[in-house]
Amino acid sequence: MFSAVGLAATSLAIIAAVAAATIGILVWFGDRRNRSRISFLWVAIFIGVWIATNVLFANNVGIFAYPVALVSYMAAMFTVVQLFAFCLVLVRQQGLESGRLAVVVIGYIIAVISALPGVVGTGVENLSVKTHPVVLACYGIVLLFFIVGSCVTLARGYRRSTGALKQRIKIVLIGIIVAGIIGVCCNLILPFMNVYSLIQLGPAGAVALVIAVAYSIVKYSLFDVRLAIVRTVAYVLSILSLAIIYVLTIYILFGTILGQHSNLFQGLLGSVLAFGLGFLFPRVKRFFDRVTNAIFYRDNYDTGAFFRRINDKLTTTTNLHHLVEDIALEIATTLKAEQAYFFIYNKNGHHLSAGTGRHKVLPVADMNAIRDSIGSSDKAIVTDFLASKNPLKRVLVSHKFAITLPLINQGGLVGLFFLANPLASKYTIKDVRLLESIADELVIAIQNALSVQEIRELNSSLQQRVDNATKELRTSNSQLQRLDKAKDDFISMASHQLRTPLTSVKGYISMVREGDVGKITKEQDQMLGEAFASSERMVHLINDFLNVSRLQTGKFLVDKRPVDLAKVIEQELDSLVTNAKSRNLVFTYTPPKNFPILNLDEDKMRQVIMNFS
Repeated sequence: MFSAVGLAATSLAIIAAVAAATIGILVWFGDRRNRSRISFLWVAIFIGVWIATNVLFANNVGIFAYPVALVSYMAAMFTVVQLFAFCLVLVRQQGLESGRLAVVVIGYIIAVISALPGVVGTGVENLSVKTHPVVLACYGIVLLFFIVGSCVTLARGYRRSTGALKQRIKIVLIGIIVAGIIGVCCNLILPFMNVYSLIQLGPAGAVALVIAVAYSIVKYSLFDVRLAIVRTVAYVLSILSLAIIYVLTIYILFGTILGQHSNLFQGLLGSVLAFGLGFLFPRVKRFFDRVTNAIFYRDNYDTGAFFRRINDKLTTTTNLHHLVEDIALEIATTLKAEQAYFFIYNKNGHHLSAGTGRHKVLPVADMNAIRDSIGSSDKAIVTDFLASKNPLKRVLVSHKFAITLPLINQGGLVGLFFLANPLASKYTIKDVRLLESIADELVIAIQNALSVQEIRELNSSLQQRVDNATKELRTSNSQLQRLDKAKDDFISMASHQLRTPLTSVKGYISMVREGDVGKITKEQDQMLGEAFASSERMVHLINDFLNVSRLQTGKFLVDKRPVDLAKVIEQELDSLVTNAKSRNLVFTYTPPKNFPILNLDEDKMRQVIMNFS
């Protein structure tokens, strides 16, 4: 008969063993290649073995008591060693380094040695294990080393980590401390004092660790148990369906159609039927996978299709505002969020905020507080996983932000993405990892859009400068045109004003030479002729000014008339004789005979000839 205490301890131990095994299998089944899941599965297995051996030993299994006790010592050591390995994987989120792996291997070797007869336990007498006190003390020190090592590893990881991982480590650490205290007291200290009545409570105390991990699963999504449950249900339904088909087929064949036959024939037909159902198992399994997914994952989404839609939007536009609005709408629609919102920093110190319609505008002061709290971390921050006293949590809760994703490149923080509370169920680790997986692509797309925007602003600035310069040039050109017109007007006016007195001078010289005021000497006539010629040259110069003005205004005219070019040349040369003599020059001109009359502008031809001088 069991005592009340013994029965309670045995019941608690069995419950702990079943719970540990169930959670371990479900966790591992969700992702059979995940290191942390595999490590936790072995922890659960060793806890189950440790509990089972203690239950068997406490219930007096006779001649098997000594082997059971040795296996219990080995299972206890394996449990703490594997727990140490699990803590390392949980904190580092990757495989073990060579140094830490060597420590774990040494622990495994010690666990195997502890199960050898005569090492730790030398025999069993009256439900008590005879031990070497020194060896048992060394065994206890090794146990404490791995328990303390697990706690130290988690404590260091707790200080370095943030967000959800920090909370997971905290819960698991509390579970290890509680389970370690119970286990050391009931299975090490009390047996050292020859008290074995409570040894079942030691491994049963591991239920604290199981509860801690289960709480982490439910509260902080340490493992995706829902996926494991769904896959387990699919397997059970598949196997149950095939079993029902097998039983019904055998019953119908041998009960109604074929009748009674030899056992050999029944066995052969049963084997063929089982073999055929084995081929049907994958198809039946896929069918139940679809059914269970439809039941448990109604709000599920296709990750591949989501990535394709995101990539399409990232390559569709380079307008930053449109880009972040499209991405925010896609994420909010896929994850069924109330709002999604981007806050992007520009190089000029300004910022851009955009997202789904009617999103809440975040004050710059709160934005700066969030930025300072995040620092250089590129991991998504889940608001529910933050400590209640964390100032960052109060800011995020006040704005109803459930997930915050930092967008960071090598130069620092580019911006932040905020996802508001979900419309239906809570966000899962899958959702968080989905956002983290697209963070780098978002950063690249945002940087490209910022660069394009900067180039557009530069082009706009250059265009504005060109327009201003063009306007200034047009103004200057207009002023030059006005000045040029004033010059033309002045030349025209001056030319007319100069020609008037020259005409009078020429007239009076002609009258004197013709004797209207009396006879003049030969020398006087010669001097008056030179004055008349100079007046003619002055008239020609004035005409040149007028012609230049006419050329610029497009009013230059050629007055063609029949002209004796030979006579014109002779006249012009005669007017230059005096000037040539002053320079000791002699003009020799032989007029051609029978030179034809040409249609020319006589005045302009005279200007050409005068220019030769």
